[in-house]
Amino acid sequence: MPLRPTFVERLPFRSRAASALLALATCGTLASAAQKPVTVWLTTADQSSLLKQQSEPLKWHKASDTPSAIHIDDSTTYQTVDGFGHALTGGSAQLLMKMSPGARKALLQELFGNGPNDIATSYIRVSIGASDMNEYVFTYDDLAAGETDPQLAHFTLHEDEKDVIPVLKEILAINPKITILASPWTAPAWMKDNGKVKGGTLKPEDYDTYAHYLVLYLQGMQSRGIHIDAITPQNEPENPKNTPSMVLTAEQEATFIGKSLGPAISKAGLHTRIIAFDHNCDHPQYPETILKDPDSSRYTDGAGFHLYLGQISALTQVHDAFPRTNIYFTEQMVVPRRNRTTGITDSSIAQPEARVVIGAMENWSRNVLLWNLAADPNNGPHTNDGGCPMCAGAMTLDGDNVKRLSAYYTAAHASKFVPPGSIRIASNAPADTAPHVAFRTPKGKHVLLVSNPSKDDAKLVIAVGKKQAEATLPAGAVATFIW
Repeated sequence: MPLRPTFVERLPFRSRAASALLALATCGTLASAAQKPVTVWLTTADQSSLLKQQSEPLKWHKASDTPSAIHIDDSTTYQTVDGFGHALTGGSAQLLMKMSPGARKALLQELFGNGPNDIATSYIRVSIGASDMNEYVFTYDDLAAGETDPQLAHFTLHEDEKDVIPVLKEILAINPKITILASPWTAPAWMKDNGKVKGGTLKPEDYDTYAHYLVLYLQGMQSRGIHIDAITPQNEPENPKNTPSMVLTAEQEATFIGKSLGPAISKAGLHTRIIAFDHNCDHPQYPETILKDPDSSRYTDGAGFHLYLGQISALTQVHDAFPRTNIYFTEQMVVPRRNRTTGITDSSIAQPEARVVIGAMENWSRNVLLWNLAADPNNGPHTNDGGCPMCAGAMTLDGDNVKRLSAYYTAAHASKFVPPGSIRIASNAPADTAPHVAFRTPKGKHVLLVSNPSKDDAKLVIAVGKKQAEATLPAGAVATFIW
């Protein structure tokens, strides 16, 4: 049985290479970089500026003693970045396939390309079988009530071949290096104790069968030219309310990973990592249970989190307890919020940028994934009796008509400027400073992402060695600074 790989061994190759290059290049580069003007990309609360490069770059001058300055220090480094993006749900893929080929090609280029007008999305999440943002529920081995298929003779990816697989192939043609995470919402009903796609739990006698089912999925996608970089054993394992859904306790997931899924993936010779938990920040003890278990921990690359409940600091709690374990942020819905008193819809991205993107990165996450990529004007398609009627996408798609929403810009302020292989670096400032996080890219650029969720304009001072630059960030605005 394989030993649990070291932290360095578990990094993707491109990240390991980038880390080594950055370590060699750190000495003296920050000071020299401070000679370059600072380009600014801004999104404002009133949407007068949407991820727009400002005409006047910031200029450096001699630093003064400014207590509120954000001090950038790339001699202090943290985690390597794997990427930023969204969930490509079955519903999202279905809507994309309803577009005309030319319109879809242009939109996918904008989303996943690396050109001047593209946002360079670098990480996506797909569902294994249907999620609650599919038009209807399916798994890859659905049978009539009372039937079983322990040999998985009826396994098929036919449903994904309608939309998810074609869209993934088009995305990979634009960005062959994109990272893909896959999560199941349920096992086939005949493997569950309640015999239903909603709720219930996996029967212990079917642990090995379900592991084989997931391996068949990974192999099937691989045979179609789609490498699944990582898998979670269960989306939201403590949530029985979605349709579909399945409950797994921490102890059950530990047993499933350690005795069934991990050995099955290893035996199949696959290079897909296992990410535990994939649920809310209110229960960090769940992944800790898995990481403490000697069997499951050897196969577990890291822990994934959502932020519908709990505090983002839970990511650091797990990191501090298991420093060799990778931390991931695998889902959060970002939607415009309507004030019930005023009736005004707040489409500002400042709050989710601060809470989710900056918060996750400042707490050791290697990625940030938002939920979900696209929905129609009625927030569909979604399943009945447990689907999500309020789940707006990063975009609204209505045929070839595209409307970009809050989540689009929330992710784009990071994805466009912080490519995979970047490293988070220190950005030290007083606690009352606007939320921020800093990176150094593989090409040696420095990126500072700042959000101002307050009601007042924020005066910013960016300090690099003996140089500093100043900016004013309007209330409710987000800016990415690059030099």
